[in-house]
Amino acid sequence: MAYTTKATSKGGREGRANLEGGALALSMAFPKELGGAGDGHNPEQLFAIGYSACFNQAVIALGRKHGIDPAKAVVTVQVTIDKDEVSFALKADITLSVPGADKAAVQALLEDAHKICPYSRATRGNMPVSLTVV
Repeated sequence: MAYTTKATSKGGREGRANLEGGALALSMAFPKELGGAGDGHNPEQLFAIGYSACFNQAVIALGRKHGIDPAKAVVTVQVTIDKDEVSFALKADITLSVPGADKAAVQALLEDAHKICPYSRATRGNMPVSLTVV
């Protein structure tokens, strides 16, 4: 089983980006925190959305194994871009909330989901990722 998607952009962080077929097209803009007007979207936002949805699916796939109802799970991914010694670098902070669930079981689920999530696998060793149960 495989799935491929394609996106195209023009104008970088001050341009437009769209998915093939036109299902999604976005105006891009530097965030205010990086000196822009903040009147569009930016790659970090799109990465955070994709990572949170993908990670949440990993939680759903593993929830029952940990005795947790995955329908109650809420995943939040905060992505930060900052200057490092080379250029710019990303970091991600992932939180998992499962109201009413045992905190130790949620922690184990969080760590297992991080092992199988494709975004986590792609970024492992390339950027800092923190995992927190809330």
